[in-house]
Amino acid sequence: MTRVALIDDHESVRLGLEAGCAREGSASVVFSGSTVTDYLSWRQEQQVSPADVVVLDLTLGDGATVTENVTRLVADGSSVIIHSVADRPASVREALAAGAAGIVSKSSRIDDVLHAVSSVAQGEPLNNVEWASAVEGDRDFADAQLSARERDVLRLYAAGLPLKVVAERLGVAYSTAKENITRVRMKYVDVGRPAPTKIDLLHRAVEDGLLDRHADRESSP
Repeated sequence: MTRVALIDDHESVRLGLEAGCAREGSASVVFSGSTVTDYLSWRQEQQVSPADVVVLDLTLGDGATVTENVTRLVADGSSVIIHSVADRPASVREALAAGAAGIVSKSSRIDDVLHAVSSVAQGEPLNNVEWASAVEGDRDFADAQLSARERDVLRLYAAGLPLKVVAERLGVAYSTAKENITRVRMKYVDVGRPAPTKIDLLHRAVEDGLLDRHADRESSP
């Protein structure tokens, strides 16, 4: 049986999902609460293994970002399904970039949510129109509007070269290369795709086609 955690700051939503899981019988709700921190604290206190699947609201009342929430849950060992109205494309894509398996609209039938949980628990990708349309409709996300120089600096820096070497290779001052990276980070923040670390920049470069997918590996900070 699939072990499920429900994280949503609307109790009525959680109760509805719990009832659906109980009726279906293929999923067992091991936790129901309003924040990721509460879930992780509960898991530590109870000393139980991570839930197979976490059904997570896109925005919670504690102010944590979707990137923070998804990253913490994935690092803890769970697959994550975003359960949302899916009307904020940048946040939806941010969740995907952080490692979420997919999205199920809150307007979906309970049976559809349970089917998504079952699919993800079996390692199958979610293929839903709402996710694709939300991402496709987010033109700002698709293009952070980096200049040619910014793209060149990002490509080399994200591939693992020290910034000093990047500057030398491009024939620019170190201060210029550093300023370019700063602008790149700001532009990604502006479109809802923050990249505070070098590893994050590597992921953005892969997502935007500046580096091959096989380059998406751990890079030194």
